Amino acid sequence: MPLPSRPLLVTADSDLLDDLLRLAAAAGNEVEVASDPAAARPRFLLSPLVLIGADQAVPCLRARLPRRSRVIIVARGAPAGEVWSAVEPLGADNIVMLPEAEPWLIEQFTGRPRPPVISRTVAVIGGRGGAGASILAAGLAAMAVDARHRTLLIDADPLGGGLDLVLGWEEVSGLRWPGLADAGGRVDPPALLGALPHRGDLVLLSFDRKELSGVPAEAMAATLDAAQRGRDVIVADLPRQLDDAAVLALQAADRTLLVVPAELRATASAARTLAQIRPHCDEVALVVRGPAPGNLKPRQIAHTLGLPLAGSLRPEPAMCQGLEFGKPPTTDAKGQLAQLCRRLIDELMSTRAVTA
Repeated sequence: MPLPSRPLLVTADSDLLDDLLRLAAAAGNEVEVASDPAAARPRFLLSPLVLIGADQAVPCLRARLPRRSRVIIVARGAPAGEVWSAVEPLGADNIVMLPEAEPWLIEQFTGRPRPPVISRTVAVIGGRGGAGASILAAGLAAMAVDARHRTLLIDADPLGGGLDLVLGWEEVSGLRWPGLADAGGRVDPPALLGALPHRGDLVLLSFDRKELSGVPAEAMAATLDAAQRGRDVIVADLPRQLDDAAVLALQAADRTLLVVPAELRATASAARTLAQIRPHCDEVALVVRGPAPGNLKPRQIAHTLGLPLAGSLRPEPAMCQGLEFGKPPTTDAKGQLAQLCRRLIDELMSTRAVTA
């Protein structure tokens, strides 16, 4: 699903909405419209400009929509006193009044368009804990680099073991999630990519060993924004319990891979996980990981879940042993994992060539 490239209007005031639509049209700009915070949330962080009607400023504050840049609160006439309390928490740059501010708002609508998205994004999520999603994500990133694609690997699972450990990168210096969270997500895109741990064409955003309850949504939005303009491939390893940041990544993903061990209970757990992720992404495919203690076949699991089968994996003891000593998966570009990841990346990028 492409990220929104149009300004977002948040208001249930029909008269105010008519005014704002007229001003947007005068600027030759199309807009997205949300009548309340719930409708605005999926697009709130990703729209280039957000205009919040005075009628929805306090509801947006109560709904705890995250602070972001380029927010304008718009009122018809003098706003009520309580509206001012929402300015700082929402990060609003201005409160403006119509009709006096109409010429200025037209200028805001005619701001520079969002640069085109040049990347492809794949999200990976485990059907149950320990499914092997992180290893698949790391393998996809490594094979993307092997195919000469500039790649960002995002570790968005705060309860995972850490993709830096999967890659053997725990000593590689660079910005981690806590540092990006402290910046409030307000980082210049090229500077953000340059500040992250990297080796060659692979860039990693992961956690450190300090406590962090989750990934701030505004930091995820800033990361996706930077990567979609500066990387060819984005691989996101997501938690099973979706937070706002994970939802943003799912909405940005061109394809989501659900990793499920070939076990009955894992399949039942994956069905619940799938129900959570389906509303946020259009294309979901299944990767089945062996062994199968009950001889459950990958196609049986795919049929049960109603998903296309993207591939299957058998145990690779040498790879698992190498992970314990800091050897990344697919290091030698051989084995079933490397073959599957190479094919999945080729499919992802061939789709870009068709749709470009």
